[in-house]
Amino acid sequence: MPLISQRVELARNGANDKVICRMASGWAVMGDVQFLPGYCLLLPDPVVPSLNDLDEAARTTYLLDMARLGDAALQATGALRMNYEILGNSEPELHCHVFPRYASEPEHLRRMPVWFYDWKTAVAYSEEDHGQLRRRIAQLLGH
Repeated sequence: MPLISQRVELARNGANDKVICRMASGWAVMGDVQFLPGYCLLLPDPVVPSLNDLDEAARTTYLLDMARLGDAALQATGALRMNYEILGNSEPELHCHVFPRYASEPEHLRRMPVWFYDWKTAVAYSEEDHGQLRRRIAQLLGH
């Protein structure tokens, strides 16, 4: 089963510890790594291959949920701005990365895409370290 489908299945079963909340279009979840505190994703439910596979109403709902998740993460983190990325090249199922960007980031990385960070050595999500932020984002989303 592809990764996004696996994560959605875990969320449906209450077994995904990174779930922020259920949204109208899917699941808001924290990122596996937190090199940028508050990094989260929006996973559609049901899972589809791409944004283009949603009808207009579902597409509108998904993109509005994406912006709402970004608003909540921005407020919860005090970040400078939010970046949104829908790629699908490595994981060919719709999902949106929502990245807080900070003025405190290293100068050589601040203006670069987050993919220039070393993801292999990034701090992994843990409920102990990041659970309070996860709960704050959920609260700001009304959950």
